[in-house]
Amino acid sequence: MASDKKYEPTNPTLKWVEDRLPIMGFVYNAVGAGYHVPRNLNYWWNFGVLAGFMMVVQIVTGIVLAMHYIPDITVAFDSVQHIRRDVNYGWLLQAVHANGASMFFVVVYIHILRGFYFGSYKSPREILWFLGIIIYLIMMATGFMGYVLPWGQMSFWGATVITNFFSAFDFIPFIGDGLVEWLWGGFAVDQPTLNRFYSLHYLLPFVLVGVVILHIWALHIPGSTNPLGIDVKGPQDKIPFHPYYTAKDAFGLGVFIIFFSVFIFYIPDFLGHPDNYIEADRLKTPAHIVPEWYYLPFYAILRAIPDKLLGIVAMFGSIMILFAMPWLDGARIRSMRFRPLSKFFFWIFVVNGLFLGYLGQISPDDILAFGWTALTYAQIATFYYFAYFLVVMPLVSRMETTKPVPTSIAAAVLDANKKG
Repeated sequence: MASDKKYEPTNPTLKWVEDRLPIMGFVYNAVGAGYHVPRNLNYWWNFGVLAGFMMVVQIVTGIVLAMHYIPDITVAFDSVQHIRRDVNYGWLLQAVHANGASMFFVVVYIHILRGFYFGSYKSPREILWFLGIIIYLIMMATGFMGYVLPWGQMSFWGATVITNFFSAFDFIPFIGDGLVEWLWGGFAVDQPTLNRFYSLHYLLPFVLVGVVILHIWALHIPGSTNPLGIDVKGPQDKIPFHPYYTAKDAFGLGVFIIFFSVFIFYIPDFLGHPDNYIEADRLKTPAHIVPEWYYLPFYAILRAIPDKLLGIVAMFGSIMILFAMPWLDGARIRSMRFRPLSKFFFWIFVVNGLFLGYLGQISPDDILAFGWTALTYAQIATFYYFAYFLVVMPLVSRMETTKPVPTSIAAAVLDANKKG
């Protein structure tokens, strides 16, 4: 969606700079009045901005924390305590960074699910969708490596268990043989492992910034989708991004910061595992090893399959299958607002994902409703997870009867105003 107005500064100095380095023009056309978007965007479209905000927060706090953290297994745990107790406002930086990771995943999960519901992955936005999934994969890698750095009990044993899964690929010539030792930098999770994870945890966020820039670039070529899932028909369907949506995004950001602040100032350790406040002890295994909450659905899928290799393939496949969504969904209408059957199965999928998250944090042998174990429920939930993509979505999207779609965004907005 091209800009409707060119940026032309009136100040002679700004004009001189703009002629030689058109940065302000780029910003104007990217997020300013020069960028026009559909006039019916709602607050579900705020979460992309919130994700960008959290990325900046994580990078800034991470850089400052890196000035005080010591990546040495003998003092790593104590250096985190030093940051919290002795560094000026270190408790605040640590709380923002630790809880910020969770907030980052919260807004990204909602952003992805919004893309599911409103068909943001459909043509011509496939590349935009792919870049979004790549961003998510980089986030997962960065988050896992960051979880190891405090060198608590769950950090150490989580790294040990997760990296050991790669031993299932030992049968692959030249790659699988010794893959785990390569990840560890030795024959166990030790000092070389911490060095590697610290280095990559610091590096990957800057890679993430580069992919996010590509993601925004890819967004500006076809333009934003909208709740109706229909294409922009003309100027009457669009409004300038600034000031209308900058004001709307600012309000959403303010509400989000209040929510974020509750965790920072009142329950900073609520989302952390209690065992991670105990220094790592390789001679004492925790009773129940679990990853951070935002990995729990995939951890449940991993444990649901008895075979180690198939479990790992299923865990990675549960994410990689997202790349196939533009072709799995054969509906001609983007938005599920007009696809009642797809909407029904979508909400079952969301509840199923939350249920997998719950199952991931408890023991597989725990007895739940009807006398079934958590493992049995995890297998059922895993079956539906993959069935949704491979069976439900392809069939329902091609067979269901859809509701009538408005002729244009402007017509729908004006009609809604009349009814209101």
